[in-house]
Amino acid sequence: MNLTYEVISDDQIEVCRDLCNELMVFQKSKAYIRPELFDSMNFDTRMVPSVKKALHNQIVVVRDEDKLAGYVYSNISPKESYSNEFATFFDPASVRQKNVGCLSQFYIRDEYRQFGVGSKLFHLSMEWLHQFEDVDDYFIYVSNGNDTALEFYKRKGFKVSHEILDGFITVLRSSKIKVEKGTSDRAE
Repeated sequence: MNLTYEVISDDQIEVCRDLCNELMVFQKSKAYIRPELFDSMNFDTRMVPSVKKALHNQIVVVRDEDKLAGYVYSNISPKESYSNEFATFFDPASVRQKNVGCLSQFYIRDEYRQFGVGSKLFHLSMEWLHQFEDVDDYFIYVSNGNDTALEFYKRKGFKVSHEILDGFITVLRSSKIKVEKGTSDRAE
């Protein structure tokens, strides 16, 4: 295995199409609450609109030679963008600043799990998110049934805030201080 991590630009997101679509299939396979909601979720309906609406994006892909192994997509967006026709993801009044940070999509192909890829991608995402002085609140949304991801984020310092859509999504939240403390002692 020869893993490399590469930040790609917004206009290169097409490289994530297959990975993003695999993520939606994976999430549906784990879901026990309203799995049919994933039927309309794919690269074109999830990643493309999110990248276009965000103020700032970071997409990191992991390659094993020429094969894509995974990716993480994080963004900075106005807090109001998290209240839409699909759901209200958090109470905007509970956010101190006008923008929030979000680790929006995270996927690693099965054969690359358990090699530290997830921790490295998480670290790169948090490091990037913390560059923004005007962001104090960070969110991660975990689909129901994905208990492994939920526990991973909790070990990284995120706390369960609440559930939305009758338990379809668990909202995890952290502040800049808590996340920095949780990752500053790690050498990744």
